Amino acid sequence: MSAIPLLEPAQPAVLMIDQQAGLAFGVGSTDRQVLLSNMVALAKTAKAFKLPVIASTSASKVYSGPMMPAIQSVMPEVASIERRNMNLWEDDAAKAAVARTGRKTLLVSGLLTEACVSFPVLSALAEGYAVSVIADACGGVTSDSHNLALRRMEAAGATMTSWLQVLLELQRDWTRKETYIDARAIVEAHAGGYGIGLSYARDMIHPL
Repeated sequence: MSAIPLLEPAQPAVLMIDQQAGLAFGVGSTDRQVLLSNMVALAKTAKAFKLPVIASTSASKVYSGPMMPAIQSVMPEVASIERRNMNLWEDDAAKAAVARTGRKTLLVSGLLTEACVSFPVLSALAEGYAVSVIADACGGVTSDSHNLALRRMEAAGATMTSWLQVLLELQRDWTRKETYIDARAIVEAHAGGYGIGLSYARDMIHPL
């Protein structure tokens, strides 16, 4: 029997690129508060499943600001790598940080989809990495340009996914006790109606 082609916690590293308020101001592809919630949910998922995280920022002193506090507070131990290049893959320090994880599967989230997300995704794919783009944790200038960038990455071999699918794929079995409490809390806080349903089941439904 062939292996199930689903993520296991030992496989991926997470790239969180340019999740900065100055760039979020330019997002027109989705609601910014929903986008921020999705990014925070992904950061919490990475922490819950002990995935290595590479965070990188650009122009933090002159325009974009630091990583948004709601995200940084989830992972205070992660220091952002400052870049000048739009393409993380062309920054020696950032690319070296990816290599040091020893992982060849990447989960990518960031701003803006048209450049600082798509450029390193295309570069990593060209070097043989398996890349999943957390599409609902990325934002573009317009819906059209965001979607065109997603299509370009998908055509090059990237997989499109969501933060919730990643969390559920890593958890897969609610009897995995080591991550159950954290995974459930993330869903309740960030997964809309599904989270409301889990909260209801916990608080209101009791075995006979």
